[in-house]
This record gives sequence, structure tokens and C-alpha cells, in this order.
Amino acid sequence: MSTVEFNNLLISHREFLRGFAFSFTRNSEDADDLIQDTFVKALRYKNNFKEGTNIKGWLFTIMRNIFINNYKRKKFQNTITDSTDNNYFINASQDYSFDSVTTQINEKDIRGAITSLNKEFRVPFTMFVEGYHYDEIADTLGIPMGTVKSRIFHARKKLGAKLEDYRR
Repeated sequence: MSTVEFNNLLISHREFLRGFAFSFTRNSEDADDLIQDTFVKALRYKNNFKEGTNIKGWLFTIMRNIFINNYKRKKFQNTITDSTDNNYFINASQDYSFDSVTTQINEKDIRGAITSLNKEFRVPFTMFVEGYHYDEIADTLGIPMGTVKSRIFHARKKLGAKLEDYRR
């Protein structure tokens, strides 16, 4: 199937997807964003689509997975953890704000720790933090995806050891 035919096939299913996207998001703008993300991912993985496959089911599965991943990401971002004894910050009645000087020092230490990593670990880790997918990092660096995952894992371990003081 040519790219033009595939694009036309995607566009012809937009209204079908719109109903599902709206049922997931309950917001028309978010639904449009979800459809766009679905089309982007479908175009990225166009080679995985086999002619004769149920395109509606394939697109719906992509959309559902994107929605679930975004939901989990947002839920994780809004989670606050308190590692102090007796949940001191959660139980405190005062409003605590961030100290910008301390925050800048912490950021400087973290950036320094990342910079001190060997290039073979630093580059894939930095790309991952910037939002690249494992397959994109592997393609860019010309290494297997398993190697990318391994290097990111080891970079995290090394950073955890270097930044041990911040884990309290």
C-alpha cells in the first residue's frame, strides 16, 4: 500500500475515531489531540500494518494505548511522595514553598552528574530524558534497542549512586 493510500485510509476513519476519542477524553480539543497522536503513531508504524487487517481495530488499539499511557503519565506526575519520618510534610499545616537557591544548586548538581557520565551512557540517557523513544535513540545512534535500554538503565544506576544525598 502506498503512503498516499495509507494516508487516505487514515483520514477516512477520522470520524469513527472521533467518537471513541471523545468518550475517552470528554473534551473535544483533547479528543482532536488524541486523534492526531493516533495518526502520528499509525504513520510511524505504517510498516507494521498488513493490508486486509481490520484498520478500525488497529487504530482503536493505538488510540486506547496512547490514552492509557498519557493517563498513567499524568497520574504519576500528580503524585506527591513524602519520604520524611511520620509524613512530616503531608501532615504539616503550613504551606511550604521551594527555595529557588537550593533548587538551582540541586539542578546544578544533577546536570553535573549527568555530564560526568561516560558518553556511551550520557548520550542515550539525555535523549531519553528529552523524550525520544528507545527505537528512535537506537536508530540515531546506530545501536540495537537492547543496548539503548541497557545503557539507560546503567546511567540511572550511576546517577542514583552519584546523587545519593538527594534520596533522603
